[in-house]
Amino acid sequence: MTRMLRSAKPILVTLALALAAPALAQSAPANADARLRQLEAEVKALQRQVFPGGDGKYFPPQVQPGQPSTTPVGTPASSAVSDLLTRMDSVERQMARLTAQGEENANRLAKLEARFAATAAEAAPATPGMTGSPDAAAPATSTAPAAITPIAANANGAVASANLAAMTGGASAPKPASPAPAAAKPAATKPAISGSARLAAVKAVEKPSTGDAGDDEYSYGFRLYDAKFYPEAQQQLKLFLQKYPKHARASYARNLLGRAYLDDANPREAASWFLQNYQANKRGDRAPDSLLYLAEAMRQLKDTTRACVALAQFGDEYAAEASGRLKVSYDTIRKEVKCN
Repeated sequence: MTRMLRSAKPILVTLALALAAPALAQSAPANADARLRQLEAEVKALQRQVFPGGDGKYFPPQVQPGQPSTTPVGTPASSAVSDLLTRMDSVERQMARLTAQGEENANRLAKLEARFAATAAEAAPATPGMTGSPDAAAPATSTAPAAITPIAANANGAVASANLAAMTGGASAPKPASPAPAAAKPAATKPAISGSARLAAVKAVEKPSTGDAGDDEYSYGFRLYDAKFYPEAQQQLKLFLQKYPKHARASYARNLLGRAYLDDANPREAASWFLQNYQANKRGDRAPDSLLYLAEAMRQLKDTTRACVALAQFGDEYAAEASGRLKVSYDTIRKEVKCN
C-alpha cells in the first residue's frame, strides 16, 4: 500500500501541474505575447546592424568578374620635384625682368622730373625772393611776343582799362572790383612808352577762342600776365572772376591775380588776393600756392610775424606740395624769413 502511494505521488504532482497550467496562463499579463514579438523584432534589428547582409543577399561573392584596368593617359616626363624647380626658375626670371623694368621706369621718371624742374626754373618770372614757376594753368598754346616791353600802371589802372576797352569795344571795361583794396597803392609812375604803342603791343597778345568762353577769358588773362602786361592782366582776371565766379579756373585766376600784383611791386594788394583765394577753398587747385605766396608778400611788407604764420600753416596743411611741386619756392622763402 505504501509502495503504491509512493509510485502514485509523481503522477499526482504532474497532474497537479497540468491542472495548474491553464490557471497560470490565465494569470499572465495579456500583453505578454505582444512583448515577446517586440523583443524578437528588436533582436532581429540588432542582428541586421551587427551583421549586415547576413542572409547572403548583401555579401559580395568571393570571386569577382574581371574588371578592365584603366591606365592614365600620358606618362610624366620628369618628376614632380623637377617640375617644381623649373617653375621656380621661370618665376625668378620673370621677377628679375619686372625688377629691371621698374628700375628703368624709375630712372626715366627721375629724368623727366629733373627736366621739368629745369624748364620751370627757366620760365619762372623774376620775382624778388621767389624762384617757383609761374601759374602754368593756361593752355600750352599760350604765347606772347618776346619784344614787348612792360610798363608800370598808374594807381587806378586807367592805362590797363583803356587798353582792354579799346581792344574789345568796351566789353572789357572794368566793373567794380570784388575785393576791397587793402591799402593805398603806390604813387603813379609815368609810362615808359606812349599809350598808342602800348595799345598796339597789347593787341598783339592773341585772345584764344576754343568755344569755352570762361576758359578763354582766363587764358587771355594768363597770356597778358605771361607777356608782363600786369595792369591789363589784373583787369582781365577781375573781369573773368566777375563773370564766372564758380568756374573751374577761379582758384587759378585769384592766385594769378595775386601774382600779377606781386610782380607789379604791389605786395599789399597781392596779399589780399592770396588770402582770399586760400580762404575761399582750402582744397582749391591753387590754394597751396596762394598761402605760400602770401608768406612772400608779407616778407616784402616786412611783416615777419605773419610771414612765419603763413609758412607754418603751409607746411602743416600742404606737406606734399612743400616736399614736391613747391619745394623750391618754399625753401627759398624760409631762407629769407627768419622765424623763431
